Amino acid sequence: MGRAFGFIGTMIVMAVGMYIYSIQLKDTSATGEGSSPTGTANIVGVKNDLIGIANAERTYFVDQQKYASLDELISGNYLTIQRQRPPYTYDVEITSSGFHATATRDSSGAPAQLWIDETMEVKSSN
Repeated sequence: MGRAFGFIGTMIVMAVGMYIYSIQLKDTSATGEGSSPTGTANIVGVKNDLIGIANAERTYFVDQQKYASLDELISGNYLTIQRQRPPYTYDVEITSSGFHATATRDSSGAPAQLWIDETMEVKSSN
């Protein structure tokens, strides 16, 4: 009889633990921030996209001796990514001496922006 109560007690503790875990998981995934597995994967994807844009800019510069807009990179087949990875959208500003590729978040959450330039270092705002 003592074993049965021990087993039932263990099952109750496990059920309560799983319930608390599921509540915490729902709270973090609803924000879409990096604290949830989905949010972390999305941030990593955005960073990889920005690095891809920067690499495309470097290749375009070698070929054309100038930097290109996002539309020029896509239409010239230097880049195969989409213009967005929700909730982020991409933009590229060019100057005669460099470029600045930005991913801006369309909804609340962190980071609000990530960017990369010719230094090839991804930076973010909080």
